[in-house]
Amino acid sequence: MLYIVPTPIGNLQDITLRALDVLKNCDAVLCEDTRRTQILLSHFSISKPLFRYNENDDFSIRRCVEHLQAGKNCALVSDCGTPCISDPGWKLVKEALAVGVKVTSLPGPSAVACALAGAGITGGAFTFLGFLPRKPGRAAKLISTAYGVGNPVVIYESPYRVVKMLGLIAKTLGPQTPVILARELSKVYEEWLRGTAAELEANLAKKNKVQGEFVMIIDRPHKEQPDDNADF
Repeated sequence: MLYIVPTPIGNLQDITLRALDVLKNCDAVLCEDTRRTQILLSHFSISKPLFRYNENDDFSIRRCVEHLQAGKNCALVSDCGTPCISDPGWKLVKEALAVGVKVTSLPGPSAVACALAGAGITGGAFTFLGFLPRKPGRAAKLISTAYGVGNPVVIYESPYRVVKMLGLIAKTLGPQTPVILARELSKVYEEWLRGTAAELEANLAKKNKVQGEFVMIIDRPHKEQPDDNADF
């Protein structure tokens, strides 16, 4: 059995009881970074064999699949959040299913869900793009196409590129495009920034150093509410 186990995105108290139960009782943990995962397991007094899962290494994937085919119960984790969602894991899941290994996915921490819930925007459909390509042209095309669908667009971005990404959004969709930035979600320095793409770009550009991982939500312009007393 392969268990897909979400882990906290910042606050260790956000781990679920079921996730802890799986980690305590599995035969091995397949992880993105053994050092990061060891810190998590040690915090909860869990000792398990750790195997690094490298999505770009066929040997790594094959070794993990062999453990599963041997009848081992393995937990797949990433450094934080839900594996396979803008994180490594999907290739292993695909290979495991192909050879008849049973796969189950646990609910749990996810930065995109956390950000959308606290953004104060529509609770309906949205388009999730994760991390965008580094080439501005490709990134701009993806943003434009996704925004054209008519729903809020969610992007993950690093502190090193967030100012440039805001500039790209302003250039592609217009400087007055509403954007919500959720920084360091669930951590001590959690911060929410709201404004237009141009405003946020200018404000962050003034800082000596931008820190923390960002979830960027490109919102729709707020439409005027209909007047209930209007004559028809």
